[in-house]
Amino acid sequence: FFSFPTEEEEDEELPVVKPKPQSDEQEEEDPQETTKDLPRELTEEEKQQIVHSEDFLMFFDRSIRVMERALAEDSDIFFDYSGRDMEEREGETQAGLNMSFNRQFYDEQWSKHRVVTCLDWSPQFSELLVASYNANEDAPHEPDGVVLVWNMKFKKTTPEYIFHCQSSVMSVGFAQFHPNLVVGGTYSGQIVLWDNRSHRRTPVQRTPLSAAAHTHPVYCVNVVGTQNANNLITVSTDGKMCSWSLDMLSQPQESMELIYNKSKVVAVTGMAFPAGDVNNFVVGSEEGTVYTASRHGSKAGIGEMFEGHQGPVTGISCHNAMGPIDFSHLFTTSSFDWTVKLWSTKHNKPLYSFEDNADYVYDVMWSPVHPALFATVDGMGHLDLWNLNNDTEVPTASVTVEGSCALNRVRWASGGREVAAGDSEGHVWIYDVGEVRKDDRWCSN
Repeated sequence: FFSFPTEEEEDEELPVVKPKPQSDEQEEEDPQETTKDLPRELTEEEKQQIVHSEDFLMFFDRSIRVMERALAEDSDIFFDYSGRDMEEREGETQAGLNMSFNRQFYDEQWSKHRVVTCLDWSPQFSELLVASYNANEDAPHEPDGVVLVWNMKFKKTTPEYIFHCQSSVMSVGFAQFHPNLVVGGTYSGQIVLWDNRSHRRTPVQRTPLSAAAHTHPVYCVNVVGTQNANNLITVSTDGKMCSWSLDMLSQPQESMELIYNKSKVVAVTGMAFPAGDVNNFVVGSEEGTVYTASRHGSKAGIGEMFEGHQGPVTGISCHNAMGPIDFSHLFTTSSFDWTVKLWSTKHNKPLYSFEDNADYVYDVMWSPVHPALFATVDGMGHLDLWNLNNDTEVPTASVTVEGSCALNRVRWASGGREVAAGDSEGHVWIYDVGEVRKDDRWCSN
């Protein structure tokens, strides 16, 4: 039960503690102490010094990417693509015959009126795609060469990284075993190296313009080897192949003239290594001929010649799908002669010629997971999927990109579930590829 206070209890008041009067000295000291606690305002010169400091620029460069992701969506935005916090991620490998549009990558400032010259998916981060672009003739004051790293993981429409240099970038690739490095081959013949850990958009390393290196456009860059022993292999239309250490681009470790029959210089337009091979490779040339070649050994240099195309070879791709049957001797080529040809290193004539196209075929690439599937792109904006288990006369699946711009490059993602195509107006188109039954992959009709 509650008991209410009596009148006598109500009359009793609790003693009130009154604050002691402060002396004049104390009253004078308080404002001074408050003033001491306030931070000193920086001068304009000190502000500029901080803004232009290395630490601030690196902080701002990384923070702005996180903010862009946060504004676009609520996924895991605190992900570091420099490789410092790399996570192992495995996904099911699927391949198929149906294509559906996923998204388009395009930047009004950096890719407008530029041709997509090369594409490459990151071997460490499957959602990252790098694209290289040539010069924009309508913007003479902009850099001639541009490289943009796009992110499939987030919905933001801006590039993850922007790199550029003073010559059109004809080939580009993520440096395998070095997740922070991007390698580019330029029209001038220089090899350039960008580092995404640096806030600089310009190359951190570049090769010299000298006779010891390349003096013609470099259409092929490829990092081969293992984690502890790898090299950058570059080939250009001057008929020279160079091997570089990514730690030092001042001079090539090895240099080889690609000459057929000791007299004919091979102007290389494309290069491909079979799966797991770092010594033997195949090259396509400006005159339409295909060659096998080796880096080392008694047969180093150009080996066999393969004739069949009536125009320059625009793309070349070795069979890379791993399975119970070894198809590593197979490769495909595309050409200005409107055809795609299937070859074997065991025969110097084409095994088959695919002649469904009605324009230049600019690129070809085998699926990394499906043994009978490859993709092609042509000058009419067609992206075609060919499944040799189903049909060899016409593509099994085909799409035409919006605007029918000429498609210049095609690249499969490592899981085989997405395919990217770059066009002549600076757009990169991403398509999802549907699934087929796994038992259909390694059989034929």
